[in-house]
Order: sequence, then C-alpha cells, then structure tokens
Amino acid sequence: MNKKKGFTLIELLVVVAIIGLLATLSIVALNNARARARDAKRVADIKQVQTALELYYNDLGTYPATVVSNSAISGTFNGTTTYYMNSVPTAPLPADGACTNATSSNTYTYTADDSNRSYHLSYCLGSPTGGVPTGVNNATPAGIR
Repeated sequence: MNKKKGFTLIELLVVVAIIGLLATLSIVALNNARARARDAKRVADIKQVQTALELYYNDLGTYPATVVSNSAISGTFNGTTTYYMNSVPTAPLPADGACTNATSSNTYTYTADDSNRSYHLSYCLGSPTGGVPTGVNNATPAGIR
C-alpha cells in the first residue's frame, strides 16, 4: 500500500476560511481605530484653534471677526503682524457617524459675537472622544462643550 502524506481538501478549506475570518476581523478593527483617530484629530484641531484665538485675544483685546479654514489667524499689534496660527486646519475626511448628514457636516465653523468678545467654534464628532459627546459640539472661550 502506498500512503501519500499531504493535506486533504477539507483541511485546506478550513485553513483558508480561518485566515479569511481573521483578516475580516482585523480590517474591521483597523477601520474603527481610524475613525477614533479622526475624532481625536478633530478635538486636537479645535484645541489648537482655541489656543491661537486666546493668544490673539491677549494681544488685541478682541477675537477675530472671521476665521476661515486653510487661512492664517494673524493680527497687527504695535505695528507688527503676528501669526497665531499659520493655517487653520480642516476636518479630516471621511466624515464619521453623525457628521455625514447636511445638518451636522464635517466642518469647523467659527462665529464671533457682535462685539468680537466671544466666539463659537462648532465641529462634529462621529463617536465620543475624550469626554466630548458624539455629534455637533461647540467650543467657546470657556472651553469645549
């Protein structure tokens, strides 16, 4: 009798199915980690903008009337132009969770009050991050809410 050593077709199919299952689980975990990283970047971006706005306020006594993504936050103090932030960041893509619809889009929106003594920075998170809840949130001079 001649016995050949090797794997049966069933054994090979089981191994391929296990590898496919493990690959699927790792891709799902990777996508969740990427979404959490984008939300963490959104919160970090807002904190950086707030810091630049507070530095601006300390020098000029008011907040800027407008802040636009991809532009600088700068002001002239004692005849010298100071750049507080060279480029205001844009929200990372793709949008996550609740940030994908029209009412809560994936943008950073700055609004100053009439006297430029306060502001609101609105942004959207796809999932809770660092104690900040999912959905549209606001940052003011008092902090992130």
